[in-house]
Amino acid sequence: MARIVEREVVPVETTDGGSSTASNFIWALALIIIVALIIFGVWKSGLIRQLNSPAPAQKINVDVQSH
Repeated sequence: MARIVEREVVPVETTDGGSSTASNFIWALALIIIVALIIFGVWKSGLIRQLNSPAPAQKINVDVQSH
């Protein structure tokens, strides 16, 4: 025979709903730090410097001799 047990579960509610000014500030700060780390990594790899600087002129030495 199966026994059915019912239990009432009360959801946990916060007073601010997780949208307080301090919480938003912490998330914004974390996002800024993450973006800064990504930009620093890309800059350190040389990709940004390579995109911003024009291609260096190549010098070709040609020795021309006429007979």
